[in-house]
Amino acid sequence: MRIGSGAGFAGDRLEPALELVRAGVDDLVLECLAERTIALGQQRRLGDPDQGYDPLLRARFERLLPVAVPNGARVITNMGAAHPLRAGEVTREVMTAAGLVGRISVVTGDDVLDRLDPATAALEDGIPLAEHGEIVSANAYLGAEALLPALDADVVITGRVADPSLFVAPIAQRMGWDLDDVPRAAAATLVGHVLECAGQVTGGYFADPGVKDVPGLAELGFPFADVATDGSATIGKPDGTGGMVTVGTVREQLLYEVTDPTAYRTPDVVLDFREVRAERTGSDRVRISGARGRARPEELKVSVGYRAGHRAECGISYAGPGAADRARLAADVVTERLRGAGLRVRADVLGAMGDPDGECRLRVAAIAEDRMAAQTVCHEVESLYTNGPAGGGGVRTDVREVIGIVSALIPRSDVTSQVTFLEVNDATA
Repeated sequence: MRIGSGAGFAGDRLEPALELVRAGVDDLVLECLAERTIALGQQRRLGDPDQGYDPLLRARFERLLPVAVPNGARVITNMGAAHPLRAGEVTREVMTAAGLVGRISVVTGDDVLDRLDPATAALEDGIPLAEHGEIVSANAYLGAEALLPALDADVVITGRVADPSLFVAPIAQRMGWDLDDVPRAAAATLVGHVLECAGQVTGGYFADPGVKDVPGLAELGFPFADVATDGSATIGKPDGTGGMVTVGTVREQLLYEVTDPTAYRTPDVVLDFREVRAERTGSDRVRISGARGRARPEELKVSVGYRAGHRAECGISYAGPGAADRARLAADVVTERLRGAGLRVRADVLGAMGDPDGECRLRVAAIAEDRMAAQTVCHEVESLYTNGPAGGGGVRTDVREVIGIVSALIPRSDVTSQVTFLEVNDATA
C-alpha cells in the first residue's frame, strides 16, 4: 500500500498534498498538531465554544477533498485539535457544498482534563502540574488502536494522536497487521516517524547551501511510503517535484525528536532504531527496514497546557549614521526604565550586520504575570519616539497570553476513545 504525508505542521503548504493525491496514494495523512498548537486550540475554544479546531481546516478541505474523495484517497488528519466534533461538522459542510458523497469519522477521547490529577509531577521538572499555573488543557496521545474503528470513512478527523500513530493505523488495517504483533507495530511506526514531518524528509529543513544543497526547493514535493508485506518500506516523492529523497534526508528524519534511539516511546510500541537501515534503491527512492521494538507502554503521555503569564514583544527601527549606536542606547534606556518592575526583559539589536550606519531594529521582549504589566513594556518602547535617541520609527507592539506546555503520564486504562460517524449524502445536500 502507498501512504502519503500531506502536511507536517499546522501552517504547511497545500500544493504538495494535492500532488500526492494526483500521483496516487491509498491514504493521505495531514499531521497538523503540536503540543503548543492544541493548547492554543483549547484557548480559542474557551473564548468561543465553536472554535478550537485547526483554523485552516475549511480552506484546506475546500481544495483537497474535491480531488481526494473522487480519487479514492482516504484523508486522515488531527486538524480536529481541541474540537474534533466541530471539525467534523465543518468537514461535512465542505463536502456538501462541493457535492461530494461519503462518510466522515471523528475520533474523540484524548481530552483528559477531568481525569488528570493536578498533583501529578511534570516529566520535565518533577514539579506538580498545579504549581506551573492554571491548567487549561490536558490531552493524551492516543494510539493507532483508537483510529482503527474509525477507518471505515473517506475522511478521518482526530484530536491529539501520536504523530506516527496517524500512519500506523491505516498501514495496519490495509496490510492486515495485528497491533499486538510487536515487529509489525514497530515497522509501521518507523514508517510513520519518517513521514510525519512531510517535507523534512524530501529536503525541507535539510537544505544548507554549499553544505547540503537541495534542488528545486521552491517546488518541494512531499513524501510517500510504499509499504511491503515484510515490513520494509520505500520512501519516495512524486516524479517531477522538487527536493530529494536520499539516505541523508532519511537519516536526519530518523533522528528527529528522538532522545533515546533504543527506546522511542509511542502509544503503539517502544521503538528501537539500532538495527534500522536506509538504502538507496533508485532516484529519490530509499528503502527503510530493520525496525525493532518492545510492547507498548501501559501509560500514555499527556500534553498539559497552563496559563504562563503574558508576553510583550515590541520593536523600533533606527537607520542612517550611527544607527547601531542609537539602537543600543535605546536598549539601555528601556532596560533601565524597566529595572525593578519584576519583569524578565530581553533587549536585542538586530541587523546592521557589522555596518554601524546600516538599518537595524531594537527588539524588546518580556514575560509578565498579567496583561497590564506586559503593556507597560510596550509603552516604554513606544515612548522612545520622543524620549529616546534620535531617529526612531516604525514601532510595533504586541501583547498576548502565553500558554505554557509540560508533559505528564496517565494510565492507559484511564483513557477511553470514541468514534462518531457523519454521513454526507443526497439527503444532506
